[in-house]
Amino acid sequence: MQHPTSTDIQRVREFLLDLQARICVGLEQQEKAGGGTSEFIIDDWERPEGGGGRSRVLQNGTVIEKGGVMFSHINISKLPASATERHPQIAGAKAQALGVSLVIHPKNPNIPTSHANVRLFVAEREGQDPIWWFGGGFDLTPFYPDEQDVIDWHQAAHDLCQPFGDNVYAEHKKWCDDYFYLKHRDEQRGVGGLFFDDLNCWDFETCFKYIQAVGNGYLNAILPIFEKHREKPYTEAQREFQLYRRGRYVEYNLVYDRGTLFGLQTGGRIESILVSLPNLAAWSYRPEWDEDSREKRLTDYYLKPRDWLNLKEKVA
Repeated sequence: MQHPTSTDIQRVREFLLDLQARICVGLEQQEKAGGGTSEFIIDDWERPEGGGGRSRVLQNGTVIEKGGVMFSHINISKLPASATERHPQIAGAKAQALGVSLVIHPKNPNIPTSHANVRLFVAEREGQDPIWWFGGGFDLTPFYPDEQDVIDWHQAAHDLCQPFGDNVYAEHKKWCDDYFYLKHRDEQRGVGGLFFDDLNCWDFETCFKYIQAVGNGYLNAILPIFEKHREKPYTEAQREFQLYRRGRYVEYNLVYDRGTLFGLQTGGRIESILVSLPNLAAWSYRPEWDEDSREKRLTDYYLKPRDWLNLKEKVA
């Protein structure tokens, strides 16, 4: 197996920083097109243990209520349980992790929340070959879904996967469906997309090309959704439903998300770890929706794992 050199890791770092910048530019253009003036602030930080990152955050915008696009490249002298439980062979090794992770919470309930990340992990023990893998993906969490948006989102995921093998999309889609699942609610977090971890089944260069395709694919998939729904009117009741559903997002990230747990267990920068949480969310006690409502249809139809590219059932 080809192992990454310091030059390879630097190439990944440069791609990630460029990806972060391009995503922020694309989202700022949506903010400005919607009449807003907010921009992503840049917050560079260092970590006492080694490494650091660049946080880019936009808050209280006209189109984007809160968005965080975070780059980090950290050194780890003691790996946490969230890493070694799944990979006991790296216990006691030194490691470095670098990646871009983002969550975008639009203000308009007609625009879905979206999440993406791409990352590289390298563990090294003196006298031994490094152990490495890539991870990442992107997923969509709508409140008032547009079925064509969901199909287009999955088509973009399918198309970027295709050059890497006929089964990659199906495997990483299923992984996403399985991973972004709130067990205590028996409910999907959203309509899925792609998720993968421990990716080193190809040579390093092919794996790197795949995360480039995923990172670039997120921007290509999300911008048309903003364009389509940015100007749509919404009611106060729809806004309340959006805040209620955001509560599910908070529950998932604090209870299940491995990236959040990894950050907390490695003594990470708390503002960066929790930037994925929206400024506003709500929890109502057992709310009920009319059987033929869009709110009811979200959970009964959309928040079920589906073959979105070969639908036999269509939403009314």
